[in-house]
Amino acid sequence: MSRVVVKCGGAVSASAAQGVLEWANAGDQVCVVHGAGPQISREMERRSLPVEFVGGRRVTTPECLAVVRESFAAVNAALCASIGPLALGLMGDEVGLEARQVPELGLVGDPVPTRPPLVAGAMGVGRIPVVAPLAVGPLNVNADEMAAALAVGLSAERLLFVTDVPGVLVEGGVVPAIGADDADRLVDDGTFEGGIVPKLRAAVRAAREGVHTEIGATAVIP
Repeated sequence: MSRVVVKCGGAVSASAAQGVLEWANAGDQVCVVHGAGPQISREMERRSLPVEFVGGRRVTTPECLAVVRESFAAVNAALCASIGPLALGLMGDEVGLEARQVPELGLVGDPVPTRPPLVAGAMGVGRIPVVAPLAVGPLNVNADEMAAALAVGLSAERLLFVTDVPGVLVEGGVVPAIGADDADRLVDDGTFEGGIVPKLRAAVRAAREGVHTEIGATAVIP
């Protein structure tokens, strides 16, 4: 039996439910961390609030944080409904997920590996915690980074990023594996931009802590 953390982006959360159930039915202990990026941006634009990202992370004002929480709650409820009765919807700040604030981004945090008793206990009895990436503060945390921190904190064997792209693209093609040092270099030299940046950095961090990590079809090798 393996302990698996699955990160689902907001764009693929509904379609990810079947895979989550397959892992659980195979006997794995599964925890899901989800984002809500598209939903948050749409609602902020509807309210005429500025949408700004730095290094793939959303600049978060108090007004933005209210939208973030509402959007997370909606995605969480929908994903739990898709998974079914095994799902346990949780807000990260309410179960003690921790992060260090990044003041230049506003109410945003760098997550700290955490092992919330409620999450670990639920997994131990066959439930599937579905966690929204807010940290105590509250602070908005990039879902990729939160998934990696939870995987490390929970001593998970596997971390899987379920995305709307097939894997890590290098020179137009999906690579089957990428080394942590190569990923760092390609991020640092600007080869990768946007949302893949926090995803790769999170994957590298987890891989170096001994968690087998995959972004789509691409394995991240420590």
